[in-house]
Amino acid sequence: MDPRKISTGDIAKTVVELIGRASFTLPAAVNESLIRLEENEEDGIGRDTLRVLLENAEIARAERLPLCQDCGSVIVFLSVGQDVKLDGALLEDAVNGAVADAYGMFNLRKSMVGDPLRRKNTGTNAPAFIHTEIVGGDRVAVTVYLKGGGSENMSSLRMFRPTDSAEDIIDYVVGAVEAAGPNPCPPVFLGIGIGGTADAAVINSKKAVIRGGRHHDPFYADLEERIGERLARTNIGPLGYGGRSTAAGVYIMEAPCHIATLPVAVNINCHSLRYMSAVI
Repeated sequence: MDPRKISTGDIAKTVVELIGRASFTLPAAVNESLIRLEENEEDGIGRDTLRVLLENAEIARAERLPLCQDCGSVIVFLSVGQDVKLDGALLEDAVNGAVADAYGMFNLRKSMVGDPLRRKNTGTNAPAFIHTEIVGGDRVAVTVYLKGGGSENMSSLRMFRPTDSAEDIIDYVVGAVEAAGPNPCPPVFLGIGIGGTADAAVINSKKAVIRGGRHHDPFYADLEERIGERLARTNIGPLGYGGRSTAAGVYIMEAPCHIATLPVAVNINCHSLRYMSAVI
């Protein structure tokens, strides 16, 4: 069977569309998580703060205004079917061109600098951070994830000993959120990568946070719940004003690792968890 031909131009158009949607509209699951927190929050200031965050999201959606003044760096996850033949411009160039087009078209703040030390703004919000994997089938799945700098600054990686326990990992994750305090604009969404190598754990922590829903493995689902309960007792609350609503979601992605290693990465995302997906 001949491979299915997909134009990188079509992928670029999809990236532009997804950036627009993610910039102005929270995913339904994210919005529902914030609504549940607001309904269950017992602290008065915490509840009022959640109500303001939800109102902000509704204004952004209705008036097509950015959900946050930090319009984020662009992370793109591409799952390319092995029965696909890509046609057109180089995939990386097409995606980065789409980022530049979208940030100009939608009047979004451009925050990328071309060099980490010389700090000159690229003026386009490109380049994006592109993670591509080859999968079965003849389709291309695209996920755009917009990550603000404030919450990215609170993310961390720790190389545990293989003999360390799940409780040690919980202590580390909770400690990372406590150290962050109000800085990442809680209630936070946490992606946690466990296992793999150091770089794989960090990427998996980003994949995890946009997964949504409880882990399919009861062992890790229980670990997610235990972390969430511990965070509720920190009394950080929405935007650091106090209350149980410190975390809106805890999501773990695990991976095989070397017998001598146990990397754990924590990806802290603010309450405005912005991502959108499509399949071509």
